Amino acid sequence: MSRPIHLGIDVGGTASRWVACADSGEIVARGKAGGATGHVFNPAEHERLRLALTALAQDLAAAGCTPCSVTAGITGYGTAVAQQTTALVSTVLNAGRDSIVLLDDMALAYMAVFAPGEGHLVSAGTGSIGLHIDRHNAHIRVGGRGILIDDAGSGSWIALRALDRIYRGLDQSGSFDASPALARHLFAAIGGQDWSSVRQFVYGGDRGMIGSLAVAVAQAADEGDQVAQAILREAAGELARLAQALIARAGVRPVGFIGRVLDLHPIVR
Repeated sequence: MSRPIHLGIDVGGTASRWVACADSGEIVARGKAGGATGHVFNPAEHERLRLALTALAQDLAAAGCTPCSVTAGITGYGTAVAQQTTALVSTVLNAGRDSIVLLDDMALAYMAVFAPGEGHLVSAGTGSIGLHIDRHNAHIRVGGRGILIDDAGSGSWIALRALDRIYRGLDQSGSFDASPALARHLFAAIGGQDWSSVRQFVYGGDRGMIGSLAVAVAQAADEGDQVAQAILREAAGELARLAQALIARAGVRPVGFIGRVLDLHPIVR
């Protein structure tokens, strides 16, 4: 017999994490699925979200759980895609639309850390963004405009910065000798060092895939690569800048930092 549960989902660009709870709040099951975004107006992103939800639904079924409510924080989610996204979640998870609450992942994260008006939150994962929610539920956001514009300090920003640095070195000297450890780890993660391999990885993938290269930058920093270390210091400065922007606009409050970039390397913290 299937057990009714309340399902919480955090959908990020690199991975989606979920937890199923009983009425009492007891955790019944939890797991992980592929990354996705709320950009369901893009057919490719619509399919990514469908696949992530489908994998989640299969794990729930295997655990003998049926969602009676769904609360999901989805990166890139907004009111313009509310109906389409709600319909997708309802169909894949077999949940009534009235039992579904969707919001963007940063709002969900803020509520997990601060009460409204209590603090400022900066998130550094695949992308980067800062958020303050006041007592009247008004949102002040800084950053978070995507890798084509900024997302400074994020995993994808770190990765693109690193690729830019090694190729500038190649342009100047004809080799990667200026930052050999950084080049070696980046190419190992990409799966090749010829330009066609790099081009396909960057321009044929998504921001989550690009962001995964930040791990290679941290590995190079561990080996003492000065370029990699400098990029991580710059990333930390950019995240601090987001916090300072929130303080300037909404006043001095405690600042919380979340996201996997914080754990890349001690330099960032």
